[in-house]
Formats: sequence, C-alpha cells, structure tokens
Amino acid sequence: MAQPSPYDLVVIGGGINGTGIARDAVGRGLTVLLCEQHDLAAHTSSASTKLIHGGLRYLEYYEFRLVREALKERETLLGIAPHVIWPLRFVLPHNKALRPAWMIRAGLFLYDHLGGRERLPRSQSIDLRRHPAGVPLNDDLKRAFAYSDCWVQDARLVVLNAMDAAARGADIEPHTRCERARRVGGLWRIHLSSARGRREVNARALVNAAGPWTAALFNDVVEHAADSGIRLVKGSHIVVPKLFDHDNAYIFQQADRRIVFAIPYERDYTLIGTTDVDYDGDPARARISPEETRYLCDAVNRYFKRPVHPQDVVWSYSGVRPLYDDRADNASAATRDYVLELEADADRAPLLSVFGGKLTTYRRLSEHAMEKLQPIMGFRDGTWTARAPLPGGDIPGGDFEAYLSRLRCGRGWLPDALAWRLARNYGTRAEMIIGGAARVADLGQCLGADLYEAEADYLVRHEWARSAEDILWRRSKLGLRFDRGQTERLEAWLCERIPAAGTA
Repeated sequence: MAQPSPYDLVVIGGGINGTGIARDAVGRGLTVLLCEQHDLAAHTSSASTKLIHGGLRYLEYYEFRLVREALKERETLLGIAPHVIWPLRFVLPHNKALRPAWMIRAGLFLYDHLGGRERLPRSQSIDLRRHPAGVPLNDDLKRAFAYSDCWVQDARLVVLNAMDAAARGADIEPHTRCERARRVGGLWRIHLSSARGRREVNARALVNAAGPWTAALFNDVVEHAADSGIRLVKGSHIVVPKLFDHDNAYIFQQADRRIVFAIPYERDYTLIGTTDVDYDGDPARARISPEETRYLCDAVNRYFKRPVHPQDVVWSYSGVRPLYDDRADNASAATRDYVLELEADADRAPLLSVFGGKLTTYRRLSEHAMEKLQPIMGFRDGTWTARAPLPGGDIPGGDFEAYLSRLRCGRGWLPDALAWRLARNYGTRAEMIIGGAARVADLGQCLGADLYEAEADYLVRHEWARSAEDILWRRSKLGLRFDRGQTERLEAWLCERIPAAGTA
C-alpha cells in the first residue's frame, strides 16, 4: 500500500547533508522522511578529520567563497553545538623550503579576516624554543605560526541533526534502503525496504543526499543520468598513543604540497591524517592501505623527535569523500565546494541532488537546498537553523566548562572522566542519562570501560543505536577502550534490549 498522504520531502542519505536538509525542511513546516541504508553517519560523515574549519589550504586553490562561508559557519556551529564542537589551536611549523613565511602570513591574515572572526583568537607567530608545542618537535624547527579552528565529534553532529529533525516531526529511518523511485502523477513513488519489510511512500519532492552513492542512486534507483559528476576520493587516518602532552594540534607541510594533521584525540591518543587517493569501488569497503599508513607515519616523522611506526597504530579508518568532479589533475586539488542540481518543471516532481560539500558547510548547504525548492513547493520561507541549538547544545552562554562544573556539583560520586565524556557527548541531555542516580551503581551494569546501562539504554531509545559498532564507533569512540570480551557483552545486552526498545 502506498502512503495515503504524500510526504512533502523524502531525503535519501543519513549523512551530514541529508540530516541537515531534513532538519531545515521540517522546521519550515514540511513533512519529511529521511531514509538511510545503513546507520546514521555510517560512512563519510564519521570518517572525517573531525574539524570545523575554513580550510586554510583551500586558499592556495583560490576557493575564497568556500573558505569565507566555512569560516562564518565555524562561528555559527560553535554557537549551536558547544558540547560537540570546541576551539582548537593549530601550530604550523615553518619550513622555508616548502612555503615562504610571507605566504603563510598572508594566508593567515586572510583566514583571520575573511569570515568575520568573533569568538576565536587571531593567528600569531610563535617561537618553538619557548612554546610547549616545540617540545616534541625536531630541534631544527625554530619558528611556527598558530591559528584557531574547531574540533567536532563528526558522527554525533549527524545524529544531533537527525534527533532535532525527529523532535520537530520528521520520520528518520536508518537501515532502510531506497530500492526504486519513479515519478507517477506529479509525485515521486518511492519503494523502501527494511527489516520490517517493503513498502511504498509518495512524496512531492525527492532529495538525493546519498554521498558516495549519489551516482549509484541515479543509475540504479532513479534510472536517470545526472548532469554533474562525482569524484570519489578516499581519505584515511591513523590513531596512535598520544605523542605530546599539550592541547595544541599540528598542521605539517609536506614536500608534495599536501598537509597532514596531528591532533589530540580522546584524551589518550593522537589522530593523524589525512590522505587523498582517488577511489573506485564500494564506498562501504574502503580501508587504509599499507602505503597510506606509511605515508602518514613518514609525514609526521619529518617533524617529531620520537618516530611513529605502522605497528604503533591502534586504530585506523577510511572514508570516501563524494567530491564534485571539477576535473582537477589530482585528488588533493579537487574542490571541496558543493553543487546543488535541481531537476524540475511543471510536469515533473522535483529532484534535488547534492554533489560534494564538506562537514563545516552542511548547514548553509541545507539552507541553499531550501532556497532552490521553495519557489517550486511554496513552503514557508525564512532561515532558522543558525539560531536553534542542537539537542544538548542549550548550554548558557555556550560555556562548556561552567556547565561541566554544574553537572559535577552535588555528584561527587561521578568520576571526572565519565562526567567530562557525558557532558561532551550529550551536553545538557547528560542529565537524562544520570537521572536520579546517587552512586555509580545506580547507572546499571558496566558494559565495558565507563559505559553503563543507563547510557546504552539512552542511545537505543533516543539515538537509533542498534549494534555495538553503532555505540562504540559512532555514538562514541569507546571502541578504543573496549576489548573483544566487552564488545561481545555489549552485543549480548543489545540483543536482549532492542526488541523492547522504543524508537527515537
């Protein structure tokens, strides 16, 4: 049976762009369904370098519009999600053989002023012989430049957008595959498949936000050729035990004109990335190659006193970026900007397709998507997402440290590391997890590391978590601290819990 009352919008793809569009649309009064064939943020959106940034290196490719928009969004996103996004200072050691100092200073001047910086401190020159960031670096490095961007828990940002969309009335359906979509009588008739079976829904408009599967959706689902193309580029990262004790991140120049980051990660680790390799294959099967691992080790070993070896890697991940195909000669030079392609006329229901984009600009991309659809669909105009906090982001003044202190107040039994992690992951919604607990035992059984039943139950009920992987590698990064036995215990707990669980 087809859906008797059509949705205004069906969004295919549960990454950052899909969930951002769904949130924006439902907030303007549209009825929305989002379907995702796997888990939310299962692929590209959880495999980023985890930065909200303008993209300093994009200035070299004259991507001024993209950098300006991204810098402005950096401030906006920090305001609506201060729990999962926070400032991070980057140190760029100067190597005069790669880029002259005047070029870096000019780039940082533009970076400071292009986007109307308000919250973050400006860039500066530092003496590595006197700065804590110089301690782990080779002694021949004397000078560096420092600037600010932001860190983000990328997969959590996706889930928060989906949660807010659901709270406003959208139907969010992970593990639901769109098998076919056809225009019938001025509507889209969409065939969906999930563990609950097959069904059809109708929609006034369809959004293709399938990321690396954008082209496949055109070819296999809609059976219609796209005007624009996607370039699949694999980016890989490695995680090693922490290489330095301060809170700054590094951005290292390489002789091939690329840059590699070394970033404090999950308090006890260092994240190193990324690579740019053209990719041809199933995006779900992307894995780091030995060559990429060696490249990343060599990249940081040019700067650190203590070398990093492939055997030091405790975890690695790869994601396939669906870049707009601008025919650049190499993957590193391919644009990170986005293109929205709208196909609509008086006789055909609209199809809006998303090509490219980056994590930082997802909210503006979503607004631009609405701008394209509004004249055709006639819904309420007006932007709103820049002012509405994401779930848990309603922290007074955006002051995370003050909120953390309040969370700990009267809860001396709550371990500091657990309090920090709950506040960082859930913001003000951490109180829903802690509830009326008066001791750690009140949080239920410990399932491994510092994951208790109260948190796991929250993730099942409110965040669509269905497997240990969902919880350990997307809703959190506790997978770094779980052993095999603990993972199996969590899976067993979920098998008992999920049949009785409600939906988000």
